[in-house]
Amino acid sequence: MAKVLLGVTGSVAAIYTQDLFADLRQAGHDVKIVATRSALYFFDPLAVEPTPEGERNRDVVVLDEDEWPGHRYQRGDPVMHIELRRWADVLLIAPCDANTLAKLALGISDNCLTCIYRAWDRTRPVILAPAMNTLMWEHPATERHLTQLTADLRSALHVIAPITKKLACEDVGVGAMAERAEIAFRLSMVLPPPD
Repeated sequence: MAKVLLGVTGSVAAIYTQDLFADLRQAGHDVKIVATRSALYFFDPLAVEPTPEGERNRDVVVLDEDEWPGHRYQRGDPVMHIELRRWADVLLIAPCDANTLAKLALGISDNCLTCIYRAWDRTRPVILAPAMNTLMWEHPATERHLTQLTADLRSALHVIAPITKKLACEDVGVGAMAERAEIAFRLSMVLPPPD
């Protein structure tokens, strides 16, 4: 099937990352996760295929520290965001929080995930599954950011609108990430048919 780069951002919907990862793997996709620092408040990188030693599997879950490993760059060192961009057939950001949505629209590249997006081959699909509070979703800035991303990516951009339900903050309204089955279905719709 496809090589799916699953971006995970700082929305409470990141608690579903392990399940979404499993769903995509079960559908036959090769999946790697790139998590932002704020996603780690909701998502435990050790919950997805840890090594036999109980450590994070760096081949499956990528963090900012893998992009900037704490030592001075030497020519020939891997450039993680470029390697991941080359590897992936599709970039799926689920959940996509308001902060990351704004960064993508404005071209800000201050973490591994936003660097991947900025270096993305715009002939390949990008799928966003926003998840945020209702008032954040309905804010005029969100509409501007989505309009800008549509202008930038054109037909490569696919937005899976959030759904209405009781949110983690106890508000009831639109803003919850789409159901995992819907995300998996929409992913299958943007991929080319298998050979």
